Amino acid sequence: MIRHLIATTLLLCPTLALATSVQFQTNMGDIEVELFDSATPETVANFLAYVEDDSYNNTFFHRSVPGFIVQGGGFYLNDEQKIAPIASKPNVSNEPVYANVRGTIAMAKKGGNPDSATNQWFFNLADNTGNLDNQNGGFTVFGQVTQGMAIVDAIAAVPPSNQGGDFTGIPLKDWTAGSNVTEHLIIVESIVVLNADPDSAANLNPKTTTRTRSSSGGSGSPLYLAVLLMAFAARCVFKNMHARKRRFKV
Repeated sequence: MIRHLIATTLLLCPTLALATSVQFQTNMGDIEVELFDSATPETVANFLAYVEDDSYNNTFFHRSVPGFIVQGGGFYLNDEQKIAPIASKPNVSNEPVYANVRGTIAMAKKGGNPDSATNQWFFNLADNTGNLDNQNGGFTVFGQVTQGMAIVDAIAAVPPSNQGGDFTGIPLKDWTAGSNVTEHLIIVESIVVLNADPDSAANLNPKTTTRTRSSSGGSGSPLYLAVLLMAFAARCVFKNMHARKRRFKV
């Protein structure tokens, strides 16, 4: 059965190098990211659903840990310029394929639940494989920065501030005690799709995770592989139908 599914998938998508290029447009500069559609199809589809809904417009980086990660995708400024949480979609299954090395983007999730990722993501500032590839089932890397890593580093260089609650390490640019926090946020103005070229990731060589996977159940099981291949095949069909529409939209 697995062999048949693989053959069907290959017919639907002649190349497994599928990717989508997106651009994070921030008030500190642009960051271009190649998404790993073929290896992490559910995660990429989930992320793009938020992008296509404009859910990431006017969001901000709410957590910074120097030398580790910068995190966003959780909160935005509403029409009244007040901070509000992004409405989350259903959880997405964990897809720990690639390593959490510097320059990759991965999904954040709740502790003790590998399949709890929704809308929040983070950029890896360093090689975090020893920690993040093994903790909580491994954190799903679903893309790689291709341009603008200097912007990510500049965001990470902004001193984090403890504003309490969900914002104990929020980076605030040129902030001084007593000033309005919302005027010093590092804003993600929008995330746009640049292209959905099936060969756009051909030159990338992402490092795979070395975490040990179970041979029965979980991400290593034949049943999981069958489900993943069927999801990937469906994703391929969707991309083939909508790639041209996306190009015109952007």
